[in-house]
Amino acid sequence: MKAIAYHASLPIDHADALVDIELPVPQVSGRDLLVEVKAVSVNPVDTKIRRNVAPADGQAKVLGWDAAGIVKAVGPDVTLFKVGDEVWYAGDLTRPGTNSELHLVDERIVGRKPASLDFGKAAALPLTAITAWEMLFDRLQVPRTPEQRGEAILVIGAAGGVGSILVQLARKLTGLTVIGTASRADTAAWVEQLGAHHVIDHSKPLNEEIKRLGLPPVKYVAALTHTDHHFAAIADLIAPQGKLVLIDDPEALDVRALKLKSVSLHWEMMFTRSMFKTDDMAQQHALLNDVAALVDSGVVKTTLGERFGAINAANLKRAHALIESNRAKGKIVLEGF
Repeated sequence: MKAIAYHASLPIDHADALVDIELPVPQVSGRDLLVEVKAVSVNPVDTKIRRNVAPADGQAKVLGWDAAGIVKAVGPDVTLFKVGDEVWYAGDLTRPGTNSELHLVDERIVGRKPASLDFGKAAALPLTAITAWEMLFDRLQVPRTPEQRGEAILVIGAAGGVGSILVQLARKLTGLTVIGTASRADTAAWVEQLGAHHVIDHSKPLNEEIKRLGLPPVKYVAALTHTDHHFAAIADLIAPQGKLVLIDDPEALDVRALKLKSVSLHWEMMFTRSMFKTDDMAQQHALLNDVAALVDSGVVKTTLGERFGAINAANLKRAHALIESNRAKGKIVLEGF
């Protein structure tokens, strides 16, 4: 089968940063599905691993943690899916990625693909939807109710992949006032279209931007990027007994700045459940089915930003380069081999 991989951690402009290869077809066992991959999307985690995780000598490492496709075979212990089902999922960081024609994935982290979306539009959503959902409802424990309680959430980096779905979920499923950050006119317009009540400029001090809006202190902060850069402003603008959740990799944070306000700090890593085979691993199956229902009912829309063509090394290199530029808007999707 065709796949795209790398043999050494190289800058994305290097000829061998990503290469087209052939691999054996994997065999199903246990609760695994063998999925014929129809579309994938590219996430910052792909670029981070390519740059920082060198494969063992002579080995090829396949990236990719978003896919939409069709179940071609099922393991003997599978109960949730059958051959021919259309599915979407974000995969498992400890296993080969989705940038291959056929891919093995545990059924407990797979959901049914939204019927209203083609494979490309569907592939844009799983990883970011799981991340955003877990941030909002598992980590921050925001009540899933439209009741207005005068509370707000600040989404830092709202135009990116996770931000694009988090803004929608917060606006449509909670009673929070949603404040997104963006620094360019096009990304600010995107965040507004997704449903943010307010958009502020993260190239300026965020605490001053919040004060400019005349809003009370923010109870919830979702820091999706540059948390260390914004940390002092977050500590200033967040409400007493507020909650901060982050997904990026700051060099260091002096969390003592949160003590006076009794602010709680939460990490979100959507691969935790699959990496550690947690007892509630199947929550991601249920979550993805919930999001599919929201998509099909028109409550949530795909966050596809650009289609980059076929799934091959050349197009994936272009996608990695755009993500590394920090100028991507929405998700980058590739379709077909």
